[in-house]
Amino acid sequence: MSLPILEAQLVTMQFGGLVANDNISLSLGTVPGKVTSVIGPNGAGKSTLFKILAGFMTPTSGKVRLFGEDVTGLAPHKIARKGLVRTFQETTIFPELTALEHVSIAHQLSRSTSDLNVFLGSRAARNDEQRLQAESLDILNFLELGAIADSVAKNLPHGFLRLLGIAMGMAAKPRVLLLDEPYAGLNPDETFRAVEVTRKIAATGVSILLVEHDMKAVMSISDHIHVLYFGKKIAEGTPEEIRNNPHVIDAYLGKEDEDIGL
Repeated sequence: MSLPILEAQLVTMQFGGLVANDNISLSLGTVPGKVTSVIGPNGAGKSTLFKILAGFMTPTSGKVRLFGEDVTGLAPHKIARKGLVRTFQETTIFPELTALEHVSIAHQLSRSTSDLNVFLGSRAARNDEQRLQAESLDILNFLELGAIADSVAKNLPHGFLRLLGIAMGMAAKPRVLLLDEPYAGLNPDETFRAVEVTRKIAATGVSILLVEHDMKAVMSISDHIHVLYFGKKIAEGTPEEIRNNPHVIDAYLGKEDEDIGL
């Protein structure tokens, strides 16, 4: 019997008297390469849940399991080594470095030489650096970003920086990729391209958990959706089921249907 790829079991997160997540359970299932989304209005608890899943917060109660292993509260870099990697709403960049250099830096989990060898500039370290650069270029090419490999980050438009953040996440060789609002601030053409990139990654067998406010994008790409509202999970299902769920419609009451994709 296959174990769930990633699951939260009755996760609760309290900050004093505030309950940000209230007994939330969700699973990415057992089939890799699916896109699961978490949606909800501002303040629903989406970002808190993301931080818990990736190890940036330890829940007040509940468990997080990755491929059946309890990783609750494990440090983020240790969770990343086990195959779960997250991106952030804002891509942290070094303005003077190229896109290729950013992805190469993100490749450090794959480095095979010691810090001492890197410091001494040994042949093994130089060979390792060449390997990491080649792998980084492969990622950029795969995400159709090869043309900007040598472009300095400060000169890249917002849409490319968003995709660069995803490329940096891919450098850690994830089996599960958590994307935190990857389409925020993008125009329709940029969103379409980013959605296609997300599909392309999922097609390689990487399971994706997506937090996103762009409901049209979410509805077009998701295999399964979980809906949070004031810290509680109020619904889950396929995009079609979510569109027709009265609890979801109530949660988004006051917004135009076409704005939220319902």
